Amino acid sequence: MTVYLLSVHVSDDVYTEQTSKDIEKMYAQVDVFNKELISSGSFVFADGLEPASTARVVRAHSGETVTSDGPYMETKEHIGGFWIVNVPDLNSALALAAKASAACEGPVEVRPFQSDLN
Repeated sequence: MTVYLLSVHVSDDVYTEQTSKDIEKMYAQVDVFNKELISSGSFVFADGLEPASTARVVRAHSGETVTSDGPYMETKEHIGGFWIVNVPDLNSALALAAKASAACEGPVEVRPFQSDLN
C-alpha cells in the first residue's frame, strides 16, 4: 500500500464568485465522496483549508526568525483542501482523484509521500 496526497487546487475567486447554493452542493458532493473513502478503507485524513489570505510564512535563517503574511507564493490558485489516502498503487490513487475532482468541481493533484506511513 502507498500513501498519497490528493490536493484540491482552487482559485481565490472561488470564495467570492460562487453562490451559497453552489458551495452547499459542492460540500454535499464532497461529503458523499468522503463517506465512500471511509467505507473503502482508503481514508487516512482529509480537511479543507481557510483561504490563502489567512496563511503566514515563517523563515528561520542564521538564528533569526521572520514571520510575514502569506501566502508563500503569489499565485491565483492555492491548495483549498486535501485528502490523504492509503491505496495499493498509483492507478487506484488516480481513480480516487477523478472522483474527488468531480465532487469538488476542481483539479486534484496526486502525489505520493516519500516514505510509507504504515
